[in-house]
Amino acid sequence: MTPPGEVTGQGGGVQGPLIFIATNRLKPGQLDSERARVPGLVEFVEANEPRLIAFNEYVNEAGDEVSVVQVHPDAASMEAHIAIVAERARAAYAETLDATVRIQVFGQPSEEMLAALKQQAGEGVEIAFHTEHLGGFTRVSSED
Repeated sequence: MTPPGEVTGQGGGVQGPLIFIATNRLKPGQLDSERARVPGLVEFVEANEPRLIAFNEYVNEAGDEVSVVQVHPDAASMEAHIAIVAERARAAYAETLDATVRIQVFGQPSEEMLAALKQQAGEGVEIAFHTEHLGGFTRVSSED
């Protein structure tokens, strides 16, 4: 594991973290319910996924879409996430989420992850892959 603040890659297709962003349309009038649902989800994910580096959800200015931003150390972490939150994801689509609008994947997904994403997203959902990591770093703690 790279120590905090160190560079994970300086170009040349170096393996970096896997970053996943899913944007979902909310069901009409469900923003307050989504606001109430997310803290429990965050608590569950944090408690059950120790390898996950970051997990955050944002709402757009119109209040009709939410984007979930995840940073995983690798595709295996994302595969585990999909399995761990499957039941909660189904409940979210039943309660507050209308549909997935788009998915962005930064990093190298596994074949298993690709299959799961395509199945979960459904037909007509844009999935964009950005697989070559040119370089960067991940800071896991700040030192003053």
